[in-house]
Amino acid sequence: MSTITIHRPEELSLPLRRAWHRAMDESPDYANPFLAPEFAAGIGRHRGGARVAVLHEDGEAVGFLPYERNALGVGRAIGLGLSDAQALVHRPGVTWDTRELLRACGLSVFEFDHLVEEQKPFGAYVTGTFASPAIDLKDGDDAGYAEWLRGAYPGLAKTTLKKERRLARDLGEMRFVFDERDPAALRTLMRWKSAQYRRTGRMDRFARPWIVELVEQLFQVREEHFTGVLSVVYAGDRPVAAHFGPRSRTVFAPWFTAYDPDLQYYSPGLIMHLRMAEAAGRDGVRLMDLGRGDKEWKDWLKTRELRVGEGFAVRPHPVATAHRLWRRPVRGLRNTVLAHPRLREPADRLLKTVGTLRTTGRMGSGTGTGSGAGTGSGAAPRRNAGGPRGENGPRGAGGQGAANQPGNANADSQRNANARGGAAPRRER
Repeated sequence: MSTITIHRPEELSLPLRRAWHRAMDESPDYANPFLAPEFAAGIGRHRGGARVAVLHEDGEAVGFLPYERNALGVGRAIGLGLSDAQALVHRPGVTWDTRELLRACGLSVFEFDHLVEEQKPFGAYVTGTFASPAIDLKDGDDAGYAEWLRGAYPGLAKTTLKKERRLARDLGEMRFVFDERDPAALRTLMRWKSAQYRRTGRMDRFARPWIVELVEQLFQVREEHFTGVLSVVYAGDRPVAAHFGPRSRTVFAPWFTAYDPDLQYYSPGLIMHLRMAEAAGRDGVRLMDLGRGDKEWKDWLKTRELRVGEGFAVRPHPVATAHRLWRRPVRGLRNTVLAHPRLREPADRLLKTVGTLRTTGRMGSGTGTGSGAGTGSGAAPRRNAGGPRGENGPRGAGGQGAANQPGNANADSQRNANARGGAAPRRER
């Protein structure tokens, strides 16, 4: 067993951060920016229980497990509810005894829900594995975005480009900025997203000051293994849609997307994701990890699937037993709803009704923290399905409703259900 030392993530020395980066570089499984020390440090500035276990072999740091711990010794992956990739980041060939690791961390249980598939020593504790759709990217050619779109998504290109031309005609010339540095645009995104959470009956993440501060801080981080990227679609000088998420050198992780609800007719969420994919590829990104969540629009855009696991790593302890008895039924209910559209869609409609009542003031004062098992139906057409199919049916670029666009109702049920019980609030994509 390796020697293990425990550190605050925001206090890691420069040599330890470099060793962590080296471990990321030596395996493509760990290239996701949510696995970078910069993300762990950002969480650590706001979460008192944040720690990093560093595994040493022959005096060299070879593995890093970021986690959060409460006073009872219950642990969870760092940023649980906000991150889409979790792992003990290590150099090739490094292994560990999970119970000894938990003991060194002072944990009786370690909960995770986006564990990367490579983590074999945690394998016995995985209770379920799930698809994390992804888009393989490559350098664009000199022909530009329109030709890239026609080649990558031929069934979508005609309608999407028509929407973009109509947007430009109605509101002013459309332009896309992949890496916008204006903090005012970030504030606009958070305002839109906060209103959307309330409107759709979800927990308002940006009602929590620490999450606002976290996003503002990560927006300023510009390192090789973690850069906060704000992307904006403009029509004239008017922002239409915005997204904020991290990227490493080779992996881009979509995070928060929102748009002006008055402009939903133009399918701004879909335009945003397609524009980001093309621009990220030109900027050297090779994988756009859309994150866990059973959404038709993800099926439509993905080129393949990664696998992530959820579960509870435990060692014999009464607290571990109690925690699993409490948390596992919640997860089971959530996963059952997510797996069955006949359950998922009514739950989503209920949340939207609650959100409507709340935003119109008919539920009394207070913003609430609407939680539950709803997700949007995400009824986008399959890749080669062509254009819109009518006002009441599944819609493509020609007329997606606000709840069905990428970044609107994504995996809220999955994320909201785990917001209870001390985890960071679940976020929607």
